[in-house]
Amino acid sequence: MIKISKTLFVFFITLSIFTFSFNSKKLYVPFIYQLTDINLNKITNYYTPKFLVIDYSKDGSDEKKFTYTEIKTLKTLNIKPLAYLSIGEAEDYRYYWKNSWYDDLPDWIDNENPRWTGNYKVKYWDKSWKKIIFNYLDKIISQGFSGVYLDIIDGYYYFSEKGYNTEKIAHEMIKFVIEIAEYARKKNKNFLIVPQNGESILKYDYNNKYLNTISGLGVEDLFYYKTNKNSKKYVESRLNYILKIKNSGKFILVTDYVYNPISPNKNIILNFINLCKKYNFLGYPANINQELNNISNALKYYK
Repeated sequence: MIKISKTLFVFFITLSIFTFSFNSKKLYVPFIYQLTDINLNKITNYYTPKFLVIDYSKDGSDEKKFTYTEIKTLKTLNIKPLAYLSIGEAEDYRYYWKNSWYDDLPDWIDNENPRWTGNYKVKYWDKSWKKIIFNYLDKIISQGFSGVYLDIIDGYYYFSEKGYNTEKIAHEMIKFVIEIAEYARKKNKNFLIVPQNGESILKYDYNNKYLNTISGLGVEDLFYYKTNKNSKKYVESRLNYILKIKNSGKFILVTDYVYNPISPNKNIILNFINLCKKYNFLGYPANINQELNNISNALKYYK
């Protein structure tokens, strides 16, 4: 057995710690958006995002939800964690889903989303659904999240196409978001409310209450649809609303799915990053598969 002096042992330990610190420089990025296969240690070991949008749970289940300590650790690193919460669709892998619903859906659950198996459109104005969301919100608040990232705001489009009065159901969505904000802020006055997409709902926000309630906005596919650049007309039509929100003092999180791991296009990724910088948006160049099941390697272009 080889004997090592205490002095030499301390030297090797110090050297290894120094080497680890030297090789583990964190990359500061605007934000990261990941919903499955989440490893918080992996994120914090390599990145310091200003915002981190994640599911409330490691795998979507209530059993694997993140602890208060885990979320608090993110905040001590100056990361603002936002919990993903779909308010326009019910998800059959959530704690609230009942197996009996597969055979007999409640009146407030509509058709399954053909693009996302297991996601069902809901009549979001229904009291039964709202009760579920407020219960869900209680879990998120108790975990210590800085806020929520509300998905399917544009769910009113779906019901408009089914013959519902567009103005009325848009107002119902606005009302719902405001109710969520008021409910959460009774428990945490600084709780962030960040809707995703559906920015044109501002057309129906006659008294600016929705605008004044939200903390920021998340948008997808703004400049690019996957690796295809969107038309100038399309981008400008969305910016008309997005910039109104930005100019009212809110932050804008942009996720474009521009990173193809098989054949990365550096020019597209850098163009997306530069467009976000141009408008002072916080951009995330996500994986082209749109599944948000990993951390995009395109983040390296922020160096």
